[in-house]
Amino acid sequence: MILVDTALAKRHAENNPIRVAMVGAGFMGRGIALQICKYVQGMELVAIANRKIEKAKQAYNEADVLDLQEVNNISQLEDNIRNGRYSITDDAMLLCEAEGIDAIIEVTGAVEFGTNVALKAVQNGKHIIMMNAEVDGTVGPILKVYADKAGVVFTNADGDQPGVEMNLYRFVKGLGVKPVLCGNIKGLHDPYRNPTTQEGFAKKWGQNPSMVTSFADGSKISFEQAIVANGTGMRVAKRGMHGPSVPSGTPLKEAVQNLYPLEDLIEGPGIVDYIVGAEPGPGVFVLGTHDHPTQQHYLNLYKLGEGPLYLFYTPYHLCHFEVPSTVARAVLFNDAALTPIGKPYVEVVATAKTDLKAGQVIDGIGHYMTYGLCENADTTAAENLLPIGVAEGCVLKRDIPKDQVLTYDDVVLPEGRLVDKLRQEQAGYFATPDSASRENVLSQLVASSV
Repeated sequence: MILVDTALAKRHAENNPIRVAMVGAGFMGRGIALQICKYVQGMELVAIANRKIEKAKQAYNEADVLDLQEVNNISQLEDNIRNGRYSITDDAMLLCEAEGIDAIIEVTGAVEFGTNVALKAVQNGKHIIMMNAEVDGTVGPILKVYADKAGVVFTNADGDQPGVEMNLYRFVKGLGVKPVLCGNIKGLHDPYRNPTTQEGFAKKWGQNPSMVTSFADGSKISFEQAIVANGTGMRVAKRGMHGPSVPSGTPLKEAVQNLYPLEDLIEGPGIVDYIVGAEPGPGVFVLGTHDHPTQQHYLNLYKLGEGPLYLFYTPYHLCHFEVPSTVARAVLFNDAALTPIGKPYVEVVATAKTDLKAGQVIDGIGHYMTYGLCENADTTAAENLLPIGVAEGCVLKRDIPKDQVLTYDDVVLPEGRLVDKLRQEQAGYFATPDSASRENVLSQLVASSV
């Protein structure tokens, strides 16, 4: 942040702002628009796309931007950008293709649509900031490959818990402490919640009931921890993670020391997990170890205890407030808040929320039929498990009992989806053993996608 605010002040003084566009104008998108338009110097939100264009207008208006122009082609949009006018549209691809835009913020939460936006932005040389862990956890590794080839940054957002976890992970690792667990603090986990049970909470806060449900039923935290795993090389200790619960308000320092089996932490690359009920929530934490006795002595002096586990935590995450810093890190420093380091390490698999029947069409994430569980990617592949990111729209071939994980053999996929194409590409690319062969595969993929 110290580097970012200074760099943005310089762009402001030079009258050379970062120009960013946003796809999605829901609850979180409106907060991002307000933050950029009123409180971030050196950055301009030049355009907003939303399926219902009145929502895009609302996002600008709530940020006191009233002079808008609706556009329906690239020339109109590019002309507005050159002349300092704000644009709204219902065609997200215009934002991805137009010149004069440095980065796209994707804030929809939709998998197939968000995948299309991300790939199109990358193909047109724009950094892509994902407020969409569902896309990232489903096809993020192959989108990162495309982004690297195009010379742009593919990143999840700071402010969301995964981005805050990654900041903390990098800080801890930079101290010479070995991170062995990246953790997320939640106040509720009930896999059987649905939009009906969450309707009152959603209405109170002006949110979408299905989005609220995805947090309550554990799907969202599964995606969040999956993308942290994919950004660090960590794994899950077991399907669904440990996810221990403690009495509400239990101090985190008291809760974490004995909740996770030590062998899961010390052996191997470390794990991602979460805890329910601890304070300060909804923050994040990292458990680390150190093997040097002198440094252990210092850590004890600095009130981190005798070990072997040392707790580092951030007591809050501020979502939309911190998204602009992610944009600046990408555009000005070519730095990702959180991005896959290579192959998938953890996937999120679809699990029956209730007894499902043959012939049913699976509904979306955070709805009535499925919830997501973390599973290690090698197990997901070996057992042909169905990622929840591709489950929506699939037709069930057979009955599935409650709490059973679905497989690809259980469903008929919809035809013609980009997310399925990228899943195949992702599997093929990372199965290719050497870098030269991978580069050849990538060249073919890029050529076929243009």
